[in-house]
Amino acid sequence: MRYLDEYRDADACAALAAEIARAATRPHVIMEVCGGQTHSILRYGLDRMLPAHVELVHGPGCPVCVTALETIDRAHAIAVRPDVIFTSFGDMLRVPGSLGDLLGLRARGADIRVVYSPLDAVALARANPDRRVVFFGIGFETTAPANAMALIAARRAQLANFSMLASHVLTPPAIASILQAPGNRVRAFLGPGHVCAVVGFRAFEALAAHYRVPIVITGFEPVDLLRGVLAAVRSLERGGHEVDNAYARNVARDGNPAARHAIAEVFDVVDRNWRGIGAIPKSGYRINEAYRAHDADHVFDVGAIATREPETCIAGLVLRGIKKPCDCPAFGRTCTPATPLGATMVSAEGACAAYYAHRRTA
Repeated sequence: MRYLDEYRDADACAALAAEIARAATRPHVIMEVCGGQTHSILRYGLDRMLPAHVELVHGPGCPVCVTALETIDRAHAIAVRPDVIFTSFGDMLRVPGSLGDLLGLRARGADIRVVYSPLDAVALARANPDRRVVFFGIGFETTAPANAMALIAARRAQLANFSMLASHVLTPPAIASILQAPGNRVRAFLGPGHVCAVVGFRAFEALAAHYRVPIVITGFEPVDLLRGVLAAVRSLERGGHEVDNAYARNVARDGNPAARHAIAEVFDVVDRNWRGIGAIPKSGYRINEAYRAHDADHVFDVGAIATREPETCIAGLVLRGIKKPCDCPAFGRTCTPATPLGATMVSAEGACAAYYAHRRTA
């Protein structure tokens, strides 16, 4: 397993943790942005290798978790229509809306299918010309190119029966929102390597300069993450506020030009509501006018959406790094992966699901 084992080497991790302890002369709070990073940190116990005064907190790095409740409810309203085949990745089926989830709707007869690519949904539309096929397109910048390609393919094939309910969110505005929030404690960020592999990290450079915080672009393996923490601590200690690309084997400053071109062809940048956080300006993608015929928000009139969140769920505070999952009175009791109150307990990248899976109580 060359090129993987070297990033999981226990001796290398121990050496990095020791170097972090030597470098950190005062308290530092660092946020990892990506849910995949959160799971690696908890799986390998990386946070427990750090000195007590270097704290990792978990950010809004799970696109399933931050998809707005009104979008989930709109998806449900579309999915129950008898002429619709509603398609989604599997992790969206158990995300709770105001009145249940897609899995429950499927049990009651809605034609809801799991696909493994948005192009699978395009193929379904081609094979079922008498049905309206809808793909639930959510994610960060990472999944936007594939969703854009599905829309491009549907338009070229003139598939009038294919549409997408798109709810993409963008990471740099979320970081800005966290830094602007009252009571923010975060002083540095581990940036999402997969996002930057697509769109590059120029936007993160602007954030680092404006808010005077270091941002280290990192991967997802233990050595990657500890190298990222070390770079962040060293920058904080010297008062730096730069972007450090610690994931250069996969990330270039300008990202992937072909992927960025596909995104630009299909999407416009708009304000977006984030579940548990609220409205963040210029923080999402919306299908543009040229592709409006394939925009499920335009194709389907679902009427007014009245949402209802569980009162006990503190997922919003978890997503902003203010609380940790174990601070929630429902965590592990009334809220479990089998009976989730919030999306952070459902998704494989959700912080609450990670804490539950790794039996973290503190």
